[in-house]
Amino acid sequence: MGKVKITETVLRDAHQSLIATRMTTEEMLPVLEKMDAVGYHSLEAWGGATFDACLRFLNEDPWERLRKIRDRVKNTKLQMLFRGQNILGYRHYSDDVVEYFVQKSIANGIDIIRIFDALNDARNLKTAINATKKEGGHCQAAFSYTTGPIYTLEYYTKYAKQLEEMGADSICIKDMAGLLKPYAAYDLVKALKETVKVPIQLHTHYTAGLASMTLMKAAEAGVDVVDTAISPLSMGTSQPPTESLVAALAGTPYDTGLSLTALDELTRYFTPLREQYLKSGQLDVKALKVDVNALLYQVPGGMLSNLMRQLAEAGKSDLLPEVLAEVPRVRADVGYPPLVTPSSQIVGTQAVLNVMNGERYRMVTKEFKGIVRGEYGKTPMPIDEDFRKKIVGGEEHIDCRPADLLPPELDTLRAEIAGYIEQEEDVLSYALFEKVALKFFEARKNKKYGIDATAADAAKGVHTV
Repeated sequence: MGKVKITETVLRDAHQSLIATRMTTEEMLPVLEKMDAVGYHSLEAWGGATFDACLRFLNEDPWERLRKIRDRVKNTKLQMLFRGQNILGYRHYSDDVVEYFVQKSIANGIDIIRIFDALNDARNLKTAINATKKEGGHCQAAFSYTTGPIYTLEYYTKYAKQLEEMGADSICIKDMAGLLKPYAAYDLVKALKETVKVPIQLHTHYTAGLASMTLMKAAEAGVDVVDTAISPLSMGTSQPPTESLVAALAGTPYDTGLSLTALDELTRYFTPLREQYLKSGQLDVKALKVDVNALLYQVPGGMLSNLMRQLAEAGKSDLLPEVLAEVPRVRADVGYPPLVTPSSQIVGTQAVLNVMNGERYRMVTKEFKGIVRGEYGKTPMPIDEDFRKKIVGGEEHIDCRPADLLPPELDTLRAEIAGYIEQEEDVLSYALFEKVALKFFEARKNKKYGIDATAADAAKGVHTV
């Protein structure tokens, strides 16, 4: 038992959860020195959806963002979220791309890489873990926390032990849907502390209104580090508020050692930004309410907004209750995967199709076929053989680690964008988000030669976001 350390999520997951990752680098820069002085264990500042949002919506270079943050944060570790063999994209990438991405992330300023796999298939973490160790980074291996027939304390402790043996420097309980209840957190942390020697970190979301209580019980069980968000961008689908936890633990054996006065300076900085996001509609008050249904349907906040959007676009918003009831059934059919990117999108979209078509699996997405075929790895529970045949017919099942089937890609990718490369990292931006990256490179090139990108796009009939 002892002091609980804090990872601050405001630069990544807090705004990813509440405003679709739209905080700009310019909005972050003025407060970074103050954040650096607080004494946080780490700042989660990169990875997740930040990379995609920078290129796709903000016309920013994600690598440049990382370098600018690193320039101003001299004393606190910077942390990123990394989806194993998916990196930050939506498919599996070859090992040489994964290794190069890890190398460049650390070279540009990342200290801690939190690596997870949507199916908790340890084989999909192997390359990223080895690469992080090789580059001298701190490898935090995470398991996606969820509930279901297979998800016992034994399941999690066994997986944590496996991750420790693979080289993890710490283990993270990644509770992306805010499903971890306070007493369950106590039992889980206690069991993990008895099983592994490395530090345990807990990441949860406030969605169901449990998160602050969950962190308290985890502290009592001996958790080493917890994730929180500074109050203006906390709660709702984000993390529990940093200041409240610091106040709650002050003067106890778990005292974080952080000063509420120092945190108040950050609160004051982010409060006008929050007002601005509310005013522009970027921050929807719906995202701030407690939704206990998350416990029933296991649908993370981001997935819920996706389902609502898909139904609204089809003019079928009234079908939401039926879709939410269908999600757990689809999840059971495909072996109870945790609902996190990309499995959450795959299961959610299929549930929408099942309900809208009035017949289950009459239409099946390419990605759903992929998960049934084994393209994303091994599902936590086996998929029924008859169901597999119904979805993929006679197509061969993939039993190996999916990336074993992928030839090296880096050289081909480099050759494809030879005319655009201005920094070595560009090949990685292109590997992850081909069309989006090309559009960004084009705009960057135009700007360099004094061409107004918007005007150039208008001339070409390109719509800029």
